[in-house]
Parts: sequence; structure tokens; C-alpha cells
Amino acid sequence: MRPWLSELFFFDDLVPHGAPLNMAIDEALLGGIPGPVLRVYRWERPAVSFGYFERWAPIRLAHPDREPVRRWTGGGIVLHGEDLTYSLLIPSAAGLGRPPVDTYALIHGALCAALADAGIPAATASVSVEKISEACFENPVRHDVLVGGKKVAGAAQRRTRAGLIHQGSIQSLVLPADFGLTFTTRLAAQVREACFDVIAAAETLAAEKYGTAAWLAKRL
Repeated sequence: MRPWLSELFFFDDLVPHGAPLNMAIDEALLGGIPGPVLRVYRWERPAVSFGYFERWAPIRLAHPDREPVRRWTGGGIVLHGEDLTYSLLIPSAAGLGRPPVDTYALIHGALCAALADAGIPAATASVSVEKISEACFENPVRHDVLVGGKKVAGAAQRRTRAGLIHQGSIQSLVLPADFGLTFTTRLAAQVREACFDVIAAAETLAAEKYGTAAWLAKRL
């Protein structure tokens, strides 16, 4: 599979963060990066993220022991802590030029190729199945990643004037330590390792937005 992007920064965010800060870092990055970035990140404690349009009350009742956060992107409910979580951020200046369904397919096609490199045969779903719950991994949609017919990777996207944010999770798989870098090489012809200092801006964003009760219980 030919890489989709010509160049990509790989940001292996090794320090585990709380759920609000993880979401805030993504938004802070999109507002100031020089080019496309793949960020792989960790969680301080078991967490649950839910899409921008989800209702908060049922999630609070179903997952009282997990740190919650409402994502900036859409999608359903995702449990975090043992998954590999990543975000692909593409600033507007890089030129998106493709509709969301195409970028979703390209990213997950590269993910399937990276899984094959790790000895895990995977394929993308050809069709969406009937929705059975709000749990993201119980509802494969077209271009989600399947292994043995079971959904193992899904994602949600949002496009703003700043660019594209694609937040994804890979679950129920044992992956090599360098899988994030392998995934990056499948996405881009040239990879540049980078560490971006956005913590100060992200901490402010987490305190004023993602970590607030108003954001969690947002009425849409």
C-alpha cells in the first residue's frame, strides 16, 4: 500500500495523562503544529471517552469507576487504559482535499498494513452493521478495522478551520512496542520524530473546557 501522506511527524507521548489533558493536548496540537502529526498516547488511570453528541448521564451510571471525558470528535463510548490510543492531526495548511469517508478509509487501510507488518491479519469492514448499543466497539461501521470478523479499531473525526483531527483506539490486541512508529511509516513516505511542547496550553484548555462539569454534561 502506497503511503497517503508525503511527510508525518511521529509524537510518541510517553508520559501518561489524565483524560481531560489527553483531549486538550490534541486540540492544542492542531492549533500550532507545522505539519501532519501522529500522536500515540497513554492514560494515567482507566478512562472512558464519549463522543461530542453523546448523553452524559447514562455514561456516568455505567462507568462510575473510570475517569470520564467528552471528546471533541463524534462517535460512541470507548474504554481506555489497555488500548493503544492515537490521534492523527492534519492542519488546514497541509491541504486535506478529501472527504471524511476517504480519509477514514485511507487511515484504516494504513493501519491494516501496519497490523500485517506485526503479523496480525486485519481487514476493513466493507459495510456498516446495525447499531446495537452506544459502545463504539460493538458497532462496526464501514472502514473500521476487523480481525477475525471482530472490530479491533475504530475512530472519530472532526474538521475545523484549524484542520482535521482523527482520534482512534486499537483494542484487544497484543502489539509490539514500536507499533506506533510502524503505523506512521505506513501513513507517510517520510517520518520525522518530534516532541511538541504544548503542555502549558493544554493544561489551561483542560481546566477551562475538558475537565469541567459543564463540558461533561453539555446539552446539545
